[in-house]
Amino acid sequence: MKIFLLFFVTLLATCLGDVPSHDHGSTNKIFPLRMKTGPGGHYIPEVSCSSWRLGVEAHNVINWKTVPLECEKYVGNYMLGDQYRADSKTVEREGYYYAKTLNISGDGKDIWVFDIDETSLSNLPYYAKHGFGVNPYNDTSFNEWVDLGKAPALPESQKLYKKLLSLGVKIVFLTGRPLKQTVITDTNLRTAGYHTWEKLILKDLSIYHGKTAVTYKSSERKKLEEEGYRIVGNIGDQWSDILGTNTGDRTFKLPDPIYYIA
Repeated sequence: MKIFLLFFVTLLATCLGDVPSHDHGSTNKIFPLRMKTGPGGHYIPEVSCSSWRLGVEAHNVINWKTVPLECEKYVGNYMLGDQYRADSKTVEREGYYYAKTLNISGDGKDIWVFDIDETSLSNLPYYAKHGFGVNPYNDTSFNEWVDLGKAPALPESQKLYKKLLSLGVKIVFLTGRPLKQTVITDTNLRTAGYHTWEKLILKDLSIYHGKTAVTYKSSERKKLEEEGYRIVGNIGDQWSDILGTNTGDRTFKLPDPIYYIA
């Protein structure tokens, strides 16, 4: 028995020695990091960036101000790599499968509410230059980026947008951007390939100054329903996009580990 155990341990050690020691065999060339490492590939006790991201998406990790410093390159790897696109595709695909089961009335009152930032448009070019969410939010620099009107479309969201239109569902864009950015937001959406919508709603700070995103979006969705619209679907990257009241018949949450809006 002792001889057998010695043989087994030796065999196991030999097999493990054959496993590539770099990045658990990962071939990702953006930021080759282990699942539990920080910049430079150093092991960080008690910090798992993948688990942190899961907690964020599940709304278990809340009220956070910035991405943990140790997770900067992990989040960059995720956002720039294939996994972010794959996760987004899963959400959008489920949205389309659901939409195909709807009985669209044809009266123009069936609507799908889309958030804009990190849902319809991506600010990843901005965040890639600002630490992928590690740097504290800077209102001035972010709005300077928005005012350029160069945010690209999220490909998977745009696919869902086009499919919904083909099914006869009207689109409403509901964003936390302030009213003063209405023109540039309209232009950016069209430049990015969004050409048709029922309404574009931006935040009136004279009404909602100091109010939470949940309060603001709930109130605006209630107004839509009071106008006779039926919210058959609602999609956003923040939980504040889909929580509250008048959320619609079904909600869909896109991934976003870069920032948190209460």
